Amino acid sequence: MKQEVTFELPLERRQSQIIPQTDMASIRYMFHEMNQQYLDHQPASYYYTIKRIMDFTISAIFILAVMSWLTPVIALLIKLTSKGPVFFIQRRTGYMGIEFNCFKFRTMFINDDADIKQVSINDKRITRIGKFLRLTHIDETPQFFNVILGDMSVVGPRPHMLFHTRYYSECIPYYNLRLEVLPGMTGMAQIKDYVGEISGERELRKRIQWDIYYMKNRSIWLDINILLNTFGCVFRKAIKPFAKKEQK
Repeated sequence: MKQEVTFELPLERRQSQIIPQTDMASIRYMFHEMNQQYLDHQPASYYYTIKRIMDFTISAIFILAVMSWLTPVIALLIKLTSKGPVFFIQRRTGYMGIEFNCFKFRTMFINDDADIKQVSINDKRITRIGKFLRLTHIDETPQFFNVILGDMSVVGPRPHMLFHTRYYSECIPYYNLRLEVLPGMTGMAQIKDYVGEISGERELRKRIQWDIYYMKNRSIWLDINILLNTFGCVFRKAIKPFAKKEQK
């Protein structure tokens, strides 16, 4: 007589294959699965320590050597060209979705849409000095204080406004993966010329792809390479208007 044979899976394995039923648990499960699939790479054990030392050192040197005299000059120009505070402080999405105050020099007139509407090319909200500050990225330099405080790193995915984080996370696959590292002042997307206004979903997807590429390939040498490329990009943009005038 043939005897029926049954196979019992180990309890732990069977439980690991059960997908949670509640909405929040399902989201956590999906996030975990995406992590396993896309973020298998882990940087060397010394990476985080050296990166933090680099962040603090670069920020401290820049604040003491440059911002100590540049800030009063920029503050005077901002006050002479428009009414309002010198600094623009905006809530942004940081590491693991934690909100923080992101510092910038104010480049726009005071308006009610600052926290929900992207700045576009030839935006009428931008002040005269604001155009120069945005072109040279000097408006971003107060974020070195965010780096000192540990809210940001010098290199990492750019932090988005809370409004955009909520919107993009609902329509862009894997968007929230970029929240698994500290946001940065510059990153892979920026040196690939994905800066400023997001013109469409395809461009945003490209930015997210470069952010995830950075996360999968993080290293001290990659951070240094991104920094050097950023300085080159900023320098070329700064001299571009003067080069055009010479050609005329």
